Amino acid sequence: MLYPSIDKLMTKIDSKYSLVSVAAKRARKLQTNAKPQLTKYVSHKNVGKALEEINEDQLTYRVNIPANLIED
Repeated sequence: MLYPSIDKLMTKIDSKYSLVSVAAKRARKLQTNAKPQLTKYVSHKNVGKALEEINEDQLTYRVNIPANLIED
């Protein structure tokens, strides 16, 4: 079984597309020696580490909507 599970991760981020996008971006940063957010990881791969950070609420994201697309 994979850790963390997709069901658990989907409670943290609203769509699979967003989840993959956030995890991939963080994995690239970890690959370039970014500071780890957790003291211990289960996974030894950067994508797994990114997913663990999301699961532990150490990694979040925000959606930027251009002002001209917001309706009053």
